[in-house]
Amino acid sequence: MSILNNEQHEKFRQKVRAFAEKEIKPIAAQLDENETFSEELARKMGEYGLYGIDLAKEYGGQGLDTLSYIIAVEELARVDSSQAATMCAHNSLGVAPIYNFGTEEQKSKLLPDLLSGKKLWAFGLTEENAGSDAKGVLTTAEKKDGCWIINGTKRYITNGSNPMLAGLTVLALTGEENGKQNYSTILVERNSAGFSTKRMLGKMMWRASDTAEIKLKNVEIPQENLLGIEGRGLAQMLKTLDSGRLSIAAMGLGLAQGAYEMALDYAQKRKQFGKAIASFQSTSFKLAQMVMKLELARNTLYKACLLKDAGEPFGKEAAMAKLYGSTIAKEIADEALQIFSGAGLFKNQAIERFYRDQRILQIGEGTSEILHIVIAKHLGLE
Repeated sequence: MSILNNEQHEKFRQKVRAFAEKEIKPIAAQLDENETFSEELARKMGEYGLYGIDLAKEYGGQGLDTLSYIIAVEELARVDSSQAATMCAHNSLGVAPIYNFGTEEQKSKLLPDLLSGKKLWAFGLTEENAGSDAKGVLTTAEKKDGCWIINGTKRYITNGSNPMLAGLTVLALTGEENGKQNYSTILVERNSAGFSTKRMLGKMMWRASDTAEIKLKNVEIPQENLLGIEGRGLAQMLKTLDSGRLSIAAMGLGLAQGAYEMALDYAQKRKQFGKAIASFQSTSFKLAQMVMKLELARNTLYKACLLKDAGEPFGKEAAMAKLYGSTIAKEIADEALQIFSGAGLFKNQAIERFYRDQRILQIGEGTSEILHIVIAKHLGLE
C-alpha cells in the first residue's frame, strides 16, 4: 500500500475491486476472445459511479479527488484492461474536455447522460498523419451560415462506434491567424448528417474495447458547439493529455499488479523438484523485483495526482508516471509469463491476455519516445 493514500481511499479501492471481481472478471476472457464490446458493462460502470468520479456532483459526478479516480482505473485494469480502457477514454478524453472547457449550456446538456452511463463520448484527435505530431491534423472546419462545415477522417478512436456513442470532440483546422494555422475543438453529435463510423477489428490488445474509424463528410455543426476558445484547440488537447496520462499510468500499474498476483499464486502452487517454484531464488527474486517496481510506480503516480488536486503543475510528473507505469507493465507481465512458463502461452491463462494488453501502454496517450521529449523539455533540455 502506498503511503500517499488513506483509509478513505482504501475503502473506495475495495468497493471498485468488488465490482471488477464480480461483474468483469467472469466474462473478461470470453469478451476478449470474441472481440465483444459489452454495452451492459459500460452501462453498469456508469450506474456504479465510475464515470465522473472526480467531477462535481451538480453534473452527476461523485465529487471525489483525482486519486480516487486513478485508484478506480487501477482496480479495473487489475482484472481487465479492455473495460479500464472504456472507462478511461470516456472519463479522461470524452467527458473531461467538456467539463473543463465547455459552457454551462454544453455541460448541462451533455454531462448528465454521460456521467450516468446512458451515453458515451469520444475524443477525435488521431488521424493517418496526426498522432505524436498533433499539428498533422488534416480535418477542417469552415464557418458557413452560422455553422461549422467539418470534413476529415479520425482513426483509432476509443468508444467510437458502439450504440452508446453520443458524439465526439473533434480537433480540426479552423483557419489561419498571423500566418499560423488555428486548431479548435468542436462538439460533434453522432446523429449529425455526414457522420459515419466503423469499428476497427483484429486488435492484438484491448479486444473487448471499441476502437473505430470515424468519417466526417460535410458535417454541419452549429457554431455554438465550439468547445472553449476558437484557436485554442491544441492547448486544450495538451491539457487533456496531461490528465489522460495519469489514466494510462494507472492502467499500467493495475495490469502489473494483476500480473504479479497471478504469478505469485502460480509460483506458490506449481511444484518442480519436489518444491514450490516460489522457493527457488530465481523465482523469488523476480517476485521481489515486481513488488519494488509496483511500489515505485504507485508512489510516482499518486504524487502526480496530489499535485493536480493541489492546483500545482503536474505535467512532468504525469509524463514520468505514464512512462514508468507502461515500462513496469511490460517488464512485470513478461516476467510473470516467464514464471508461468509454457502454461502462460495459452489463452486459458489470463496472463496471456495481460501480456498482450500491456503493449499499447507504450504507445497510447504519448509514445515512450515522446514522453522522454516531454520530460526533457521540463528540464529545459529541449
